[in-house]
Amino acid sequence: MSKQYLLGLDIGSSSVKASLVDIDNGLCAASAFYPEKEAPIMAKKIGWAEQDPQMWWDNAKLSIKKIMSDANVKGSDIKAVGISYQMHGLVCVDKEQQVLRLSIIWCDSRAVPYGDKAFNEIGSEQCLSHLLNSPGNFTAAKLAWVKENEPQTFERIDKFMLPGDYIAMRLTGVANTTISGLSEGMLWDFKTKKPADFLLDYYGFDSNMVPDIVPTFSIQGEINAVAAAELGLAEGTPVSYRAGDQPNNALSLNVFNPGEIASTAGTSGVVYGVLGDINYDKKSRVNTFAHVNYSKDLDRLGVLLCINGTGILNAWVRRNIAPEGISYAEMNEMTDSVPIGSDGVTIIPFGNGAERVLENREVGCSVNGINFNKHGKAHLMRAAQEGIVFSFCYGMEIMQQMGMDIRKIHAGKANMFLSKLFRDTLAGVSGATIELYETDGSIGAAKGAGIGCGIYKNNDEAFATLNKLAVIEPDEHLRSEYLEAYSKWKCRLESMVKN
Repeated sequence: MSKQYLLGLDIGSSSVKASLVDIDNGLCAASAFYPEKEAPIMAKKIGWAEQDPQMWWDNAKLSIKKIMSDANVKGSDIKAVGISYQMHGLVCVDKEQQVLRLSIIWCDSRAVPYGDKAFNEIGSEQCLSHLLNSPGNFTAAKLAWVKENEPQTFERIDKFMLPGDYIAMRLTGVANTTISGLSEGMLWDFKTKKPADFLLDYYGFDSNMVPDIVPTFSIQGEINAVAAAELGLAEGTPVSYRAGDQPNNALSLNVFNPGEIASTAGTSGVVYGVLGDINYDKKSRVNTFAHVNYSKDLDRLGVLLCINGTGILNAWVRRNIAPEGISYAEMNEMTDSVPIGSDGVTIIPFGNGAERVLENREVGCSVNGINFNKHGKAHLMRAAQEGIVFSFCYGMEIMQQMGMDIRKIHAGKANMFLSKLFRDTLAGVSGATIELYETDGSIGAAKGAGIGCGIYKNNDEAFATLNKLAVIEPDEHLRSEYLEAYSKWKCRLESMVKN
């Protein structure tokens, strides 16, 4: 009897990754991503960022064919498909399901004035209590920009959707979305538990433009004949899961319940925690969306903290401060001789644009406390990583004020989490245990598909084989030193923000 597999797709702005998960053992049988170099982002004007949805489809096709070849898998061996995708993008299609314009993706900032105007005119209380966020620069505001600036295109729109909805539509021929997806576009009303009619009315959007809503875990559609022929999949295979990349990353780490935290720390950093009650930050310093297991009967919210200045700072230090040719591992070794708190050197890491956690202020990166007679490269290297950790903890305090009890952080062993200094400092300041796992978004999407089609009865069964690589407990003997260093850093930051 041939093996059976689940297929996961992760539609990113840099690449599209596909993975096959063996249903019998829960392990990844093959993975591939395209393009091998970073995918292009079009920017016709400053602050714009667009991609062609056809490019996502083409790269998905290449990735699927590669893993099926590598694993010697037939289309009939794949029992379900799951999709993870870059959040907050906008795809517009006509009645023939043809794309009308390039997708305005997550990092495009042109819609900020449209979100801000809605927030001010509708009112902060109405927006925050119903949407849990400001309309901001999310999908609804992007569509408002299209309506005002490209009216002829807007008139032809039959459905607007998120990137993952588009890929699902190409697979099945059916346009639908999820509550989680609507919430990330600012179009789910958490009070009335239905699409946010008041925001649709404000922007003048016909409610028929919203795709039908399907559960996150469900048979959302089946691979049609056209997609099956193009991709080498079997017609009728269910598409049974989709979620934005950050909720899906949490799912990949088996983060489903209140108080559980998922974190990533690449170029930018994310802390994503699950909240069991409807709540929001009145200053919108963190964003709140419906988590993958949210339903009208179960409040499960994903609270998202994003720090722009994370790995990008560590990379900058390596290029400009560390000895030439040194590796990140060697950088970490150099910091071993420097005590907690970097002998008084602090680095504010916010040098990668405006930070939402600072109410969209752009304070820049700054280095403080250098003594020319005792500080050297190792102090700066340690202070940079400490500054990154401290920025995480600063945001986590906001999450705690919302009622989140942070005791455990789940993360993939990658990027900044490869650094012992980073891990120990995060555990030391937060007091949380850190668990490192071997997984990624496409594997998580595959397992999500297994839940959605009933192959797995629940998330615990789906992630029973999740490989835990390490556990980092906070060192209580050093806790006071970590907290003192954080306190000094926080005082420095708050004095900058006030000025």
